[in-house]
Formats: sequence, structure tokens, C-alpha cells
Amino acid sequence: MTENQFYSTGRRKTSVARVYLKPGEGKILINKKDADEYLMRETLKMIIMQPFELTGTTGQFDVSVNVNGGGISGQAGAIKHGISRALLKVSDDYRKPLKKAGYLTRDAREVERKKYGQRGARARFQFSKR
Repeated sequence: MTENQFYSTGRRKTSVARVYLKPGEGKILINKKDADEYLMRETLKMIIMQPFELTGTTGQFDVSVNVNGGGISGQAGAIKHGISRALLKVSDDYRKPLKKAGYLTRDAREVERKKYGQRGARARFQFSKR
């Protein structure tokens, strides 16, 4: 590892993202693919760029991400969380805006499990008197 590389982990639902930041021109690689190629939806690309826009560091860091688990939306949330935590290691001045925006908080919401005797987590089978 180089001396100017910052590492952090981000999580969302069942996704785990290992994020590496290093000074550069703003290239983002996710699982060795370009971010535009990996994240097909424009909204997901916006999600992973939010920490950079908030701290004013857009285009200053190259990002390399290894992400697995969950779906594409959960992975984008995990990447955002990881980037936010890695930016803290770059400078403590970013803590206040990132914390205020809620980017440092791990979103603890998970899928509720399906229960026996029911159609889903809360949905019941249709009731009939006869």
C-alpha cells in the first residue's frame, strides 16, 4: 500500500464495501469496472458522489472499491458510507458536514424475516370463514 492511501469499510443491508481513496483525478473503479459501467442507474451514481460534493473534494481522489453482497442499490449505499468514512481519515474537518448530512451513520435497516404460517414477514394468508 502507498503512504497516501486511505482505507475504510462501508455497509448497507447485506452489502459490504471496502473503499480505497488516494489522491488523483477522480476515477472511480468498482470491482475493477468503471463506475458508469457498474452502476447503470444515474441515481446510484449520484448517491456515491454525494460525500465528495458535500466536502468539495469532487475530482481530487481516485476511488477503488471492492463490494459484494446484496443488490445494486444496497451496494451503492455501502460505497457511499465507505467513502464518507475514508474522507474522515483524509481530514477531520470533513467530520461536521458529513455527520450533519447523516453519511457517517450506518443505516441499520434490514429485511424482516418471513414467519412460518404466513405468506411473508407481515402479510398473512387470506382468511376465509368457510
